Amino acid sequence: MTVEHGPEPSQFRVTLFVGPQPVEGRPFTSSCVFNVKKRSWKGGIQVAVEVTNAQIDRLQADVGLSHWLAQALNDLPEVDRPAQEERAHELFIQAVCWCKLDLLLHSGITQDNQCLADDRWIVEVRDTVITRTNFITSYIATELDLIQKDVSAP
Repeated sequence: MTVEHGPEPSQFRVTLFVGPQPVEGRPFTSSCVFNVKKRSWKGGIQVAVEVTNAQIDRLQADVGLSHWLAQALNDLPEVDRPAQEERAHELFIQAVCWCKLDLLLHSGITQDNQCLADDRWIVEVRDTVITRTNFITSYIATELDLIQKDVSAP
């Protein structure tokens, strides 16, 4: 029996539209909205990807983000660190949502605007985030204009 896999993500053009932003009526949940366009589609769609604060806290601990960030921001003046830490937190949420969206793209997606709920693929998202820790820290460092040092997460 042949196992079929979803389309390769390279068939898609994905851009972050907005986020993270609070989900209305759910104060401990954030979402990022992505524009997704598949080559064969005439138009794109929007996918809202939700994550809870508890999930983000666990994932940050799993990848040692606090330790990595402390080392990455070590050369900055103390007064500049809080703003950079806050922005890094937002960027981490974006990266987690992007990883979760990639799972959807791999499994198959319809050409409809949709929401990827916070309770979907919790274990898979954790595994993906851990596997892609270098991508995530690289993304954060690039967006914060930090010089990429050899700062490894524990």
